[in-house]
Amino acid sequence: MKKQYVRFLIVFFGLAALTATAHGQVSDRLIVNIPYEFVVAGKVLPAGTYRVNRVNDRDQHQLVVSSLENRVAVFFLSGPVDDSRDEQPRLSFQQAGDQHFLSKIETAKHTFTIPVSSKAVLEAAMKRKDDPASMSRSVGSN
Repeated sequence: MKKQYVRFLIVFFGLAALTATAHGQVSDRLIVNIPYEFVVAGKVLPAGTYRVNRVNDRDQHQLVVSSLENRVAVFFLSGPVDDSRDEQPRLSFQQAGDQHFLSKIETAKHTFTIPVSSKAVLEAAMKRKDDPASMSRSVGSN
């Protein structure tokens, strides 16, 4: 009888831990349609629908951008994470020339700042001298 009680407790606490982990990650998940090619962590990704979420609940800085339609995924580390949020979830991009660099992810609970290489922005801006060196754009979630 005691063994069954211990097994029940182990299963109960295991399921409770899994539920808490899944709940935490859902709040930092977005599904967005990005209408243009973009760069994240030095990788160029094609236009399409992407899922953006944390890799796990233990480290807020580990993120992944993935697309089933394009069969691509990029794992990367964010910079500073801000816990205060009161706007619509969205992604922000820094534009240089024809390239869009993912620079910020805003979810229902957090704002993740994505480091953008100033060298990469400068190189993209130099490719098209007649465009401004950088602009900001935002894409909202679906």
